[in-house]
Amino acid sequence: MRVCIATGGTGGHIYPAVSLARAFMDHDASTEILFIGNNDRMEATEIPALGFRFIGLPAKGFNGSLIKKFEALYALFASQKKAKVILREFKPDAVIGFGGYVSVPVLRAAHSDKIWTMIHEQNSFAGKANRLLAKTADAIVVSYPENLTQFPLNKTQLLGNPRTYEIKRAVHDDSLITQLGLSLAKPTVLIVMGSLGSETINALMSVALEMMKHKDYQIIYVTGKKHYDAFITSNDEDDNIKIIPYIDQLSMMNQIDLLVTRGGATTAAEITALGVASIIIPSPFVPNNHQVLNAKSLADSGGCIMIEESELTPYKIVNQIEELLEDYVRLESMKKAALKLGKPNAAEDMIEWVNKEAKAH
Repeated sequence: MRVCIATGGTGGHIYPAVSLARAFMDHDASTEILFIGNNDRMEATEIPALGFRFIGLPAKGFNGSLIKKFEALYALFASQKKAKVILREFKPDAVIGFGGYVSVPVLRAAHSDKIWTMIHEQNSFAGKANRLLAKTADAIVVSYPENLTQFPLNKTQLLGNPRTYEIKRAVHDDSLITQLGLSLAKPTVLIVMGSLGSETINALMSVALEMMKHKDYQIIYVTGKKHYDAFITSNDEDDNIKIIPYIDQLSMMNQIDLLVTRGGATTAAEITALGVASIIIPSPFVPNNHQVLNAKSLADSGGCIMIEESELTPYKIVNQIEELLEDYVRLESMKKAALKLGKPNAAEDMIEWVNKEAKAH
């Protein structure tokens, strides 16, 4: 089996694609994987570093001035022409797109050569690329029930996010709490606003952390690497508060009582796969308000509490954290609700669909 995966732009598109590729290899070591992405975005370095073959295209997003849009249109046609050459050389049995504008020329090239195609949508509101590709894709995989109204039902399945393949296999380090100088006996809250952190949330948390000192619970606050030096110089740790620049979030998930985080697709997959109680503060700076819609879907099921950044205050976040930690029954209910939404076998189910349909195409 030869599989081409088109993905790029953000980690939300890239990492689920990588997880699916690993699942393919584990399922059948003879599977050949080729990634195609943007030649100037993070996938151009991240994917080769993970050991996968990668080819970059000069695709561009349709943003900015009229001139920029004409440049993007030219890049689209150039990328589609190059993608067709790549696909004819690689001869894939299936081409799978994970969104981002680079997936458009690749899957259009595949469709024009009658290669079986699948698209995957990670967010509760479908992105522009996937909405465009839905008309010609042979199969569509979605992560949220809301997606079922956005795509043709006759070729759409709610299978979840293949990132769960690695989430459920992650090694959890039980010593991380004690390594941070914290207690295993106290309820633990992990607060992390994505790998880069948030300058806005950091400013607010300066006040909130001061309010949470000397409590009978403990806080691990992740500033983001580029914000850490400035934050730690003006904020003191306490016996129950640890301030760090970065953490392997997944390795901590089974040791915490509450997660306070952003609403990205990968984080949502982690929360639902492992059943973690959470407070989600969606980033207001993402296309199509994806994070708000992702969080709302989880909140409506009882799996999280959503607080929009515009409504957030130090007092509100502290009060919400303490209210939940004092209500064990509600915490457990949130964990069960989140777990109920999880699709831990998403990658395996996608592979089964590819094997069944692509080979017969």
